[in-house]
Amino acid sequence: MKTVQMTFDEELLDELDMVTKKLKVNRSAFTREALRRELKRQRELVLEEVHRKGYEKYPASNDELLVAEEHRDIPGDEW
Repeated sequence: MKTVQMTFDEELLDELDMVTKKLKVNRSAFTREALRRELKRQRELVLEEVHRKGYEKYPASNDELLVAEEHRDIPGDEW
């Protein structure tokens, strides 16, 4: 692991301290997890954009939509 120095607004640091105290974790552990979650969210946003552009370029056909609609009510197959 590497050590980095970061600058926080006072209000953000106060809130961080309250939350980490409540959760009984240190600032570094909390910040690492928050960054992991946000980086994952950003990767998912990129994939969603790729999918959106793909469907704009190659829209689903009516037949594909009908098949999806027919299978929507299969018990145990929650969408």
